[in-house]
Amino acid sequence: MNGKKTGRNSDGTFAPGNPGRPRGARHKTTQAVEAMLQGEAAALTRRAIDAALEGDTTALRLCLERIAPARKDQSVEFDLPPMSGAEDAVKAAQSVLRAVSDGEITPLEGASIMGLIEGFRKTLETNDIEARIAILENSKT
Repeated sequence: MNGKKTGRNSDGTFAPGNPGRPRGARHKTTQAVEAMLQGEAAALTRRAIDAALEGDTTALRLCLERIAPARKDQSVEFDLPPMSGAEDAVKAAQSVLRAVSDGEITPLEGASIMGLIEGFRKTLETNDIEARIAILENSKT
């Protein structure tokens, strides 16, 4: 190569590691803004609250978003049979489908719950496979 540090091997492929910015390094602009704001957080927060109380709708929205952030999801309540085996997971899935078709829960909520049921079923399956392998290994000795 030409002697410059390029981050590449002699064949032109990238060398191991990241030749870019080191992990944890901060951009100079970010550092400058943080330095300017240091020690001012309380005063700025008080000013935003005062502006919101005086009727500034943007400041009010900002404050309310911090006090009561928008919920990402909400709890779903409907009858779901207890699950302890694969047959119970089938009954639970039927219960979810029934709840969606009856309008008790939305299709999106039903899909989310079905994902949980599927995760439970996979856990059962993995547990069953491990038990079978253990039995096979013990029978060989």
